[in-house]
Parts: sequence; C-alpha cells; structure tokens
Amino acid sequence: MNPKDQDGKQGIKAGCHDDDLVLAAKKAREQAYAPYSGFAVGAAVRSTDGRVFTGANVECASYGLSCCAERVAVFKAVSEGCKEFDAIAVVAGSHEPTTPCGACRQVLAEFAPGARVIMENLQGDRTQALVSDLLPHAFSLRRPAQSQARCELNSRHDES
Repeated sequence: MNPKDQDGKQGIKAGCHDDDLVLAAKKAREQAYAPYSGFAVGAAVRSTDGRVFTGANVECASYGLSCCAERVAVFKAVSEGCKEFDAIAVVAGSHEPTTPCGACRQVLAEFAPGARVIMENLQGDRTQALVSDLLPHAFSLRRPAQSQARCELNSRHDES
C-alpha cells in the first residue's frame, strides 16, 4: 500500500520528478508475480496533483485473467479518486525499453491521452512517447460536438 501524504491522500509524496517516477516503477517491479512468463514489469503513474501510484504485473494460469503493471497502477489510482495523469513510467527487464500493450494503451487513453509514457529497461536505456502517439485513434464513447452532429445528420439521412 502506498503511504499517505500530509493531506491524508493515498500516493507517494507529491512533486515527483521523472527519475523518481522511474525509480518507483523499478521498485514496484520487485513485486511482480510472473511465474509463467518470467517477464516482470513495474509501473508508476503520476496524477496531475503530483501523487504517484505504483503497480506490478500479476499473472494467472489462465493468461487472459492476468493484469499488466500499467493497468494495476492506473486502477489503484482510480480506486483512490485520481482520474487524471500527466506521466507514467514503465520498467521491464528487456533488451529495449518496453512499451505498454494495446489494452494498457487503451486504459491510458481513457484517463491520460496527453500523458508522457517513460519507458526504461534495467540497463537504464530510456525512451518516451505521448499516450496519444502510442494509440493515435483510441476507442472512445465520448463524442465531440461535431461528431455528434454528424451522427445525427447520418441518422436522419438513414431514416428517409
């Protein structure tokens, strides 16, 4: 469980910088449960108010029930009331920095489409990208006014 800050809110102390975020993800990786793949991943997501929530991947024998570190961190934050993020760090023991999978990209797009994703391996190789660049056409049930108007126009045309 993350410690509470001076305001009694869950999360690591506010004011976390990128290197601290990556360090939190590395530490979270130590808690990964990956007996099947052996691929341990840690993540740390920073809310717009500066709190940090961590997660590690958790595998199950039924692979579809497994959960990636990125989603664990986001879900932990959301369950504590944080729904807006400006950065997430992902750390894995791969040769190259590992990007979030498609499911994680979709979850990140839901809560943080403009957030930076900082990806690092254990050798310290680092890269970063925006969530919107990793998933440029994310699925969304939110429709801008213009799209809504187009849908209504198409709907009226189909009825005639």
